[in-house]
Amino acid sequence: MQAIKFPKMIRVKQKFNNQRVSNISHQITQQIKALSPNMSIMPGQTVAVACSSRGLTDYPEIVKAVVDNLKKMKLKPFLVPAMGSHGAGTAAGQERVLLHLGLTQKAVGAKIMSSLDVVELGKTSEGIPVMVDKLAFEADHIVLINRIKKHTDFMGEFESGLMKLMVIGLGKIAGAGIYHQAMMSFGSSNVIAAGARHVLSKCNILFGVATIENGYGDVADVGVFSPDEIEIKEKNFFKRSMEISPKLPVDEADIILIDEIGKEISGAGFDTRVVGRIRLPGTPEPKKPSIKRIIISDITKISEGNACGFGLADIITRRLGDKVDQTSTDTNTIVSMALEMGKTPLIMPNDKEALALAMRCIGFVPTNQIKIIRIKNTLCLSEVDLSQAYTTLINDSSNLEIILQARDMLFDTNGYFPEFFSIKEKYGTYPIKIE
Repeated sequence: MQAIKFPKMIRVKQKFNNQRVSNISHQITQQIKALSPNMSIMPGQTVAVACSSRGLTDYPEIVKAVVDNLKKMKLKPFLVPAMGSHGAGTAAGQERVLLHLGLTQKAVGAKIMSSLDVVELGKTSEGIPVMVDKLAFEADHIVLINRIKKHTDFMGEFESGLMKLMVIGLGKIAGAGIYHQAMMSFGSSNVIAAGARHVLSKCNILFGVATIENGYGDVADVGVFSPDEIEIKEKNFFKRSMEISPKLPVDEADIILIDEIGKEISGAGFDTRVVGRIRLPGTPEPKKPSIKRIIISDITKISEGNACGFGLADIITRRLGDKVDQTSTDTNTIVSMALEMGKTPLIMPNDKEALALAMRCIGFVPTNQIKIIRIKNTLCLSEVDLSQAYTTLINDSSNLEIILQARDMLFDTNGYFPEFFSIKEKYGTYPIKIE
């Protein structure tokens, strides 16, 4: 059998908005101080700090700043996981997710209290029961922390952020299952808006802390919102997030290679709108990018085998397949009602064979004209590998800089690509050629 020839790859650096918060702890402290005169609090009261399963940039620093300020007010904060059915759908698993994200008691100054028990707060006008974490409900106050960004499954004035955290996150498995079922009838935005407003009216939300991140993964802005500001300010933050969020440098590709997926990266393991593939009933497909084949190579440790979302890929590697925790994946898939995301894709032995298969499944395209993209994950898009077929586009773009000239694809002895490292982080600069 004739050996398959692979295209050469070019490493490029994208130019993104580089706005960033230089001292996030200070910014949070100043904003909490500005809101504190209007807070109805008493010394010794408890505060449940609701934390999502997302890998927020500077997450431990953000949580510690919030905890420290609550303690200065003589309040007693503790952390509660707000992540629906993530963490294998168990209280212990959800606690482990926060610990994996660095939210240890030593790092942030507060312990984690994790439970799947919920309290029903009543029903929305559509008759949808609204659930909230029992530990959070029984605390004197609740503080919300999350990153605001686009969602993988729906589109609206707000998507993934504080509003969703109050509903899906604090709803735990019981609430998340009900909400996702309701979304099939009433739409995601409507269900989340109604549920969040209900939580705001029934629970003592002290404030919410929201961040947005730029294309380099830095915190571009942070906001501390009072309860009555959360909805409108989240919408404003979301608009800004969409303007600066990272995207692929091209609108068309034959193949995309994603080195890793993970629950801390996105609910689907990867940002479906970055790669232009959602495939859920009632949700329109993005017009761009247009990608024929998606390959996923691995899953992050923090995910603990929850591969819900990998069903959107065409091919995965045996390495990823062996790491899948079927129970955890099925739990997340069923609760989210996104059955398409839990289907097992075709499994190939390694990256090399997965790519070789994908190249045969795009039509009659000469090797040097096959358009391939390789990324670390859908959050890390400042450096991207593009195949030589993109040479003209790269040279004509003012937004792309070549930082590593065309080179042969390399595979290790097991047929996998070497780790996708950031050239700048590893070498401190952008060399043109690495021997």
